Amino acid sequence: MQGRQLFEYAVIRIVPRVEREEFFNVGVVLYCRQQRFLKMIFSLSETKLQALCELADAENFRQYLVAFERICKGDKTAGPIAQLDVASRFRWLTAARSTVIQTSKVHPGFCDDPDTALAKLFEKLVL
Repeated sequence: MQGRQLFEYAVIRIVPRVEREEFFNVGVVLYCRQQRFLKMIFSLSETKLQALCELADAENFRQYLVAFERICKGDKTAGPIAQLDVASRFRWLTAARSTVIQTSKVHPGFCDDPDTALAKLFEKLVL
């Protein structure tokens, strides 16, 4: 048994109209250095999206989230950022930015299994 390991996570948010600074949580990205683990889970609520911005195109937002996921996975066809090492990809994805896909500040935690921790965080913070 490996014991409890430090992980870092951030909540992924949709900000359909950046100038209004309104957002809702759609996912979680989790990084565990010891296991070279980087993964995200997301679920886009079209109802919430339409409530914040009637003109928002849910499919465009879904494509942005899929691109985020591909970078997490290190998909070589997802561009140069996806080819960076795991830690660099996490830092790039969670860097502060003013765009329609944003992340919260990075938070630490301890877990026995990063997949289980990610699922619990997703259930608690998104669903």
